[in-house]
Amino acid sequence: MKKFIKTLKNIWTIEELRSKIIVTLSLIFVYRVGSFIVLPGIDPNKLSNLQHSTQGGMLGLLDAFVGGAFSKASIFALGIMPYISASIFMQLVTILVPQISKIQKEGESGQKKINQWTRYLTVIVTAFQAAAYIGFLKSSNREALLEAYSGFFWVSTVVILTVGTLFVMWLGEKITDKGLGNGTSLIIMIGILARLPQSFMQEFYAKEVRGGGGLLIFMVEIAAFIAVILGLIVLVQGVRKVPVNYAKQIIGNRQFGGARQFLPLKVNAAGVMPIIFAQAIMFLPTIFVGFQTTGKNWATYFTNPTSAVYMIVYGFMTIAFTFVYTALIFNPKQMSDDLKRSNGFIPGVKPGQPTTDYIGTIMDRITLPGSVLLAIVGILPGLVQLMGVTQGFATFYGGTSLLIMVAVVLDTLQQIETQLLMRQYDGLMSTGRIQGRQSTAAPGITGGF
Repeated sequence: MKKFIKTLKNIWTIEELRSKIIVTLSLIFVYRVGSFIVLPGIDPNKLSNLQHSTQGGMLGLLDAFVGGAFSKASIFALGIMPYISASIFMQLVTILVPQISKIQKEGESGQKKINQWTRYLTVIVTAFQAAAYIGFLKSSNREALLEAYSGFFWVSTVVILTVGTLFVMWLGEKITDKGLGNGTSLIIMIGILARLPQSFMQEFYAKEVRGGGGLLIFMVEIAAFIAVILGLIVLVQGVRKVPVNYAKQIIGNRQFGGARQFLPLKVNAAGVMPIIFAQAIMFLPTIFVGFQTTGKNWATYFTNPTSAVYMIVYGFMTIAFTFVYTALIFNPKQMSDDLKRSNGFIPGVKPGQPTTDYIGTIMDRITLPGSVLLAIVGILPGLVQLMGVTQGFATFYGGTSLLIMVAVVLDTLQQIETQLLMRQYDGLMSTGRIQGRQSTAAPGITGGF
C-alpha cells in the first residue's frame, strides 16, 4: 500500500504527466456530460420504451459503447462509432486499392490525406446512421417526441448527431495529442465502464431473489469473470515466443550478447483488431433495418448474440479477419531480408524466398489457434447469457466490451509506467513490465485496440 501511494505521488510530481492526466480527465468529463444532454424535441421523461428496447442484443452493445447515450437520445447518441466504421473501411480500402496504398506509404503527408478522407466519410456515415436513428425513435418511442417541434425534428437531429460525432472525434484526437494517448479507445472504454456498475447490480439483484443458492451462483460468476479478465490480459499482450515445437525450428544463428534469440513471432499478432472488425460488420444489419432488432426480420439473426447464426457468422468473420490483419501488419519478406542483412538464417532453409515462405507458413500455423481463441472470446457473452447471466452483465464476459477495456487499460498503464521509468522512478509493477498493444492500428484507431 505504501509503495502504491508513493507511486501516485511520483506520478503527480512529473509536470508533463500531471498535465496529460488533467487534460485527459477534463475531456472525458466533457464527453460524459454531453452524453446526458437530450436531443431537442424529445421529452426526457418519456424515454422508458427506448431504454427498454436497447437493453439487450446488438443495440445493448452499441449503447454500452456510447456510455448509455443511445438509450438516452443524447446529442452523442451515435458516439464515436461512425468514425470507427469509417476508419475500418479506409483501412480495408488501403489493402484493396493500390493507388490509396501508395498514398499511405508517402509518409506523414499521405497519412494526413487518408485521415482527412476518413473524416469526410465519417460525416456521410453519421448522417446515414442519424436518419436510421430517427426512424427508430419514431417507431419505438413516438410518445417522447414533442409535437410542436415535429417540423424541425428530422433536420435538427441529423445535424446535431453529425456534429456530436465530429465533436467526440475531436475530443479523442485531443486526448491523443495532449493527453495520455489512445483518445478514441479511451472514449469507448469510459462508455463501457459507465455501464459496468449498473450491470453488476442488476446481476446481483437477479441472483439475490433466489436466496442462498443464487448468491453462491453469483460468487461463482464473479470468480469466472476474474478468470476471463486474467485470460484476456494474456491474449491482449500476446505470446512473446512461439510454441516450443515451432520455436525450435525457427531459431536463427544471430548472436546477441552470446545468446540465441527467437524470431519476433506472436500467437496473437493481430491483437484485438479482428474482433473489432467483425463487430463493426455485425452492426450493419441494425442500420439497414433502422435499428429495428425485434419482431420477424432478417436482421434478428445477426443481432441476437445467443442465436446460432450470430455465433457462427461472428466466429467465422473473427477468424478470417485475424488472418487478414496479420497479413497486413506482418511481412515475412521483410523479416527474411532482416535476417539476411544480419547474417542470420534458419537451419535447413535457404535464404531468400524459401525463408520468406517458411516464415509465412509458420506464422499461419501460429495464427490459427490465436484466431480460434479470439472467436471463442467473441461469442462467449452469448454462451454465458444462455447459462442464465443477465444480458447486461453477460457482455462483460468477453466479446468486444471486455477486450477493449483490458487492452486500453494495459496500454494506458504502459504509457504511465514509461514516463515514470524515463525519470528514474519505480514503475507501476513491482515485477515485470506492463506490455500494451503495439500493433499497427487503423487510421483513427489508436494502439489501445
